Amino acid sequence: MPLAPDYLDAIAGARDPSWGPLVVPWPMPGDLGGLVTFSTFAEWRSFVLALSPRRVIPEVVGRKFERAQKLHALAWLDVDLIKAGELIAMTALELALTDRYAGAETQRRRKVVARKAENEKRKISKSEKWWTEYVSFADLLKYMVERDDLTEEQIPINERCGAPSKVIGRLTGEARPSLSDLRNDSAHGAPFDGFPQAGLLELVRDLIDYAYRDWPLHPNFAHELASNINRLCSVQKF
Repeated sequence: MPLAPDYLDAIAGARDPSWGPLVVPWPMPGDLGGLVTFSTFAEWRSFVLALSPRRVIPEVVGRKFERAQKLHALAWLDVDLIKAGELIAMTALELALTDRYAGAETQRRRKVVARKAENEKRKISKSEKWWTEYVSFADLLKYMVERDDLTEEQIPINERCGAPSKVIGRLTGEARPSLSDLRNDSAHGAPFDGFPQAGLLELVRDLIDYAYRDWPLHPNFAHELASNINRLCSVQKF
């Protein structure tokens, strides 16, 4: 469901003016760790809406991302809701990457273990089967860099902010906390995860845009996505 005007108007009228401006951490050119001030809800609303995906993406992914935007918009009333919005944004990103990469990575792993087992003249082990079928969020993020050729120069938030903005290490795990770490901390109740991550919603938007940069509109998306998710869930139960 899109961010409807009446929904946004209701948020605008619910904040006590005595609270003052909304101040959030967000990377800006020359100040990656700076704070950005929004004096009116109109300013904050325009900022959040400008972070919408800029490419055609599947509706189910778009709905999840819009949910994250709604929670960010509600931060006008309670800044803590940005943390909830960040977690939902991560789920939208994982859904997108599962759709775009999980099938290809699974096939690649099957070939790797089959070749290894054949060379060693043995059957594929139980642990190899598990590794073949379980493609984690961290694996999918690495796939973007290692097999889908994502570079720092192709990430719009880097171009907007300029040097020294870099995010690839957050995808591969070479820089900590990685995006996977942040998602896990948010989902599993890390005790010291209270401050919003500067620019996270924007970065997630950029990564989803990249994953779908050449996405063809095909009618089998729902079936293929369900197949990927069901496969992952069945392995996790095991």
